[in-house]
Amino acid sequence: MGKIVIISGNPSKSSRLKGVLEFAASRLENEGFSVNQLEVVDLPAEDLLHAKFDSPAVKAANALVEQADALIIATPVYKASYTGILKVFLDLIPQKGLENKKILPMAMGGTTAHLLMLEYALKPVLSVLGATHIEQGIFILDSQVKRNENGTFEISEEVTSRLTATLTTFLNSISKKVMV
Repeated sequence: MGKIVIISGNPSKSSRLKGVLEFAASRLENEGFSVNQLEVVDLPAEDLLHAKFDSPAVKAANALVEQADALIIATPVYKASYTGILKVFLDLIPQKGLENKKILPMAMGGTTAHLLMLEYALKPVLSVLGATHIEQGIFILDSQVKRNENGTFEISEEVTSRLTATLTTFLNSISKKVMV
């Protein structure tokens, strides 16, 4: 069984991206993978902002990343890029901390004009951290996910179809790595 960590660079704990990540985690767990979710917003802000590499919370988060076979790195799009909170966490990952990891980038934004953020903003940073196995990312419009009053989410059929196909490809690449 492979270990997958989902890193959410979302500054809000109740955003529509959370619904998408819950869907992804459920699918991965149903396929027999061990899934840990790391919400960067839960890490102490002072530790992030002051780059406290020795912080127990940062060390624990980095240990999750180190032990993972694969990562989903998800972010909303702000100002045509990934969030600042994700950036400060990525800055605390050791220089080659993503080496030999399968990576699936995921982003949610208000317009398709932000689609290229995955290729031109997020993937270069992941590459600098040693990632060489970066899967084709998935971009989701925030209008394709509805948050219900009871805290649940409705994801459009088009998105669930694309997400299922993307996760299947991702799982196949992880399974090959774990079996080697």
